[in-house]
Amino acid sequence: MGERSKWRPARLREAHAHIHPHGRSKSMVDLSDCRSAAEILNRLAEAYAGLPPAPSFGSEEERRRWFKSEPWVLAHGARIESFEDPEWPPLEELDAIVPDRGLAAWSFDHHELVTNSLSLSHAHLASDTLRDPCIVRDADGKPTGLLQEHAAHQLWSSRPESSHERATADTRLAIEDLARHGFVEVHDLKSDVADLHALATCGEEGWLRETGVSVKAFYAHADWGSLDELEDNAWQIKLSKDLGAPGVRVVGGKIFVDGTLNGRTAWMLHPYADGRPEHPEGMRLLSQEEIANAIEACVASGLQLAAHAIGDAAVRAVLDAAERARAPRGSVRIEHAELIDEADVPRFAELGVIASVQPCHLLYDIEALRRACPDRLDRVLPIRELIDSGLKPGRDILFGSDTPIVRPDPEDSILAATNRGRSDMALADGIAPSQAISEAEAWACFDADA
Repeated sequence: MGERSKWRPARLREAHAHIHPHGRSKSMVDLSDCRSAAEILNRLAEAYAGLPPAPSFGSEEERRRWFKSEPWVLAHGARIESFEDPEWPPLEELDAIVPDRGLAAWSFDHHELVTNSLSLSHAHLASDTLRDPCIVRDADGKPTGLLQEHAAHQLWSSRPESSHERATADTRLAIEDLARHGFVEVHDLKSDVADLHALATCGEEGWLRETGVSVKAFYAHADWGSLDELEDNAWQIKLSKDLGAPGVRVVGGKIFVDGTLNGRTAWMLHPYADGRPEHPEGMRLLSQEEIANAIEACVASGLQLAAHAIGDAAVRAVLDAAERARAPRGSVRIEHAELIDEADVPRFAELGVIASVQPCHLLYDIEALRRACPDRLDRVLPIRELIDSGLKPGRDILFGSDTPIVRPDPEDSILAATNRGRSDMALADGIAPSQAISEAEAWACFDADA
């Protein structure tokens, strides 16, 4: 790529972060350096040993109340694809090391987790009659403890909730970290009511202004056809207005069209080389009509619509829906877009759809990409083609990290966008080296003033 540019924007934008989860992850068990299922089990066992033992209970109801209120063993960051034997620990071993507390150990992409039998039962996910493809089962039809997509989030939602004070502290911790990386604008890409409340408190206290960071939040709502119900009676969130807090503004809505590559739930145009029999091409999570309805509902309220779409089929579905809804230019963002079919690349510029991508994921997904779609590696993050088709860096194509999925260091995305692989790899050995861009172009995608 020639001599490296020394230019970088004066003000950086992090275009895809999860602020509260990033701060919360600092107090969770970190599995990112584990290289086997045995190491995961050892790390979880250490965390469990550090908690007070469970007391004796006089009744099952007492046990249930204790289970709902006591701290769980919570972990994140596991990269199963990096293992020589890419398998999660089995349920019986998870039960043995965490026998009487809640357990949730996330994959690094936060689209699947493993848990124990007590937690499965607590979240109403243990029944043999449930035939949900997101509850992974063994050959005998028994749950393995591995949950994907909505089942994983159902389990996660059953844990004891954090207090507002704790959520606010985690939010502050995350924003301090993002500010240290030079970001002055952060897009929060899955804010729920509790997250917005924490952000608003940070703004009301004047603390956000002190850090110099402004937050644009994308509200995650289950049904974008019910916008009249989106006002929270407790503190009157108005989606299209400031939250009564300097530095915080809700600018969009968020939907999920598919899953992720590492869980083989990203929705593809063609089957994975090693996909699951129950969904060989991944998972389609929303219909064409549902995507178009979400776009129309957001546009009607003066909001952008951010659509999680990793697989090439999911990307095409969002582009089709944007065309069908006649979405105004700049009103639709596709988040991730890790694989894009060649025929769909020019449609971004033609339809005015923003590509919000995270090149840094290449540094983590190389093994998964080579196992899952070896025949389509040339379609992975075609950033060169997107820019050449007319997308302007920093305006129509934005860079972010997806933290806490991966760390928010912008240098990681600069490396991945210019070298298409890790620092110890030659460009020719990376993923789709023809899609490399210059360092100046890569930094421009972080430019908050573009």
